[in-house]
Amino acid sequence: MLIREATAEDWPAIWPFFHRIVAAGETFTYPLDLGREQGRDWWLLSAPNRTVVAVDGAGTVLGTAKMNTNHMGNGSHTASASYMVDPAHSGRGVGRALCEYSLDWAREAGYRGMQFNAVVETNTHAVHLYRSLGFTVLGTLPEGFRHPEKGYVGLHIMHRPLP
Repeated sequence: MLIREATAEDWPAIWPFFHRIVAAGETFTYPLDLGREQGRDWWLLSAPNRTVVAVDGAGTVLGTAKMNTNHMGNGSHTASASYMVDPAHSGRGVGRALCEYSLDWAREAGYRGMQFNAVVETNTHAVHLYRSLGFTVLGTLPEGFRHPEKGYVGLHIMHRPLP
């Protein structure tokens, strides 16, 4: 697996699973009817932020991550990131590789920590992955997310220092 900078030419490969994940309404706080162009504008970030794709040896996009400054001004020393793995390629370590890559990116860019602002508590795979990589739950917004099957569930704020 290779992780590289995403380009506009990658968007046609990202969009199908991006759209499926967003429209399912189980893990992201994006509008369920988010359109292709707006999704591209939200996901493909420009420098100093970064968007990457994980590809296999054949060049197939397996997943993607976006990395950015979490806050501006005096809060700009904390990074954030979001990840999407094509469900057809889940269970292959793509999410872990993308998360580790984003932590390295943030550390090299001089950030002091990484914070995830809205991890849906029922997204147990993501919560487990993040905890295994040193993140802790700082707090949970009760009923902060309306899950399509489970009703109102909490949104975790997760953080990890970057030594």
